[in-house]
Amino acid sequence: MGVIVYELEKIYVDPHTAEEVIAIQGLNLEIKDNEFVSVVGPSGCGKTTFLHMLAGLRKSTKGKMYVNGIEVVKPGADRGVVFQDYALFPWRTALENVEFGLKIKKIPLQERREIANNYLKMVGLDGFQNKFPKDLSGGMQQRVGLARALANKPSLLLMDEPFASVDALTRMNLQELLTQVWENERRTVIFITHSVEEAVFLSDRVVVFSCRPAKCKKIFTVDLQRPRSWSTLQANPYFNDLKAIILNSVELTQSEGKINGKDQCQV
Repeated sequence: MGVIVYELEKIYVDPHTAEEVIAIQGLNLEIKDNEFVSVVGPSGCGKTTFLHMLAGLRKSTKGKMYVNGIEVVKPGADRGVVFQDYALFPWRTALENVEFGLKIKKIPLQERREIANNYLKMVGLDGFQNKFPKDLSGGMQQRVGLARALANKPSLLLMDEPFASVDALTRMNLQELLTQVWENERRTVIFITHSVEEAVFLSDRVVVFSCRPAKCKKIFTVDLQRPRSWSTLQANPYFNDLKAIILNSVELTQSEGKINGKDQCQV
């Protein structure tokens, strides 16, 4: 059934200025089951706020959100979240980090260990089960985070700029890995990113948010065959043309947000 967002609104009070901020207003979006959708837009436009609301980490001021027909009112096991900062438990091994959600669900030890091992293998970390986060590179830590989210078998995977903190080559490798994992798992994915190139590479559709208050300005369909790899797409004229069109849309949105000398997209 996918994701339905209807007339979503988020208003909060800025703790520094005590001013009321309308972060999101009149946001409508429908995402199909098993679809990979990226959200791009100017910095500070409300992308992460939107993701946190879908995760149940922030309350909406108005409007409704549904995941597979169930209204989002709090965090739930049907939604997995992968953050930019890895968010691993430093005192747990890679295997124990992946097992954590399964342990909370009271999955028996042998079964959860088998599930965790399978997902670590899926993300290319077979042999690293007993390593602690401090012994892993940033890219490897993010793979553990992805495996942990997938192990709980959420119907919706929410990813908040998960590859922003790694180097360019590692980022490309992780992007290719994610497309492979997505094709195997076929979960619904909402992916927040500042990189239009990343969004086009990964997605079935790319949503462009307006400046604050955020709403869907434009939605672009990505008509590229899968599986995808950087070696084949970097010279693909359609890929590069679509990337340029979406980037232009984001830049135009940024320009439109400058009202009375104040950039509405900046916090």
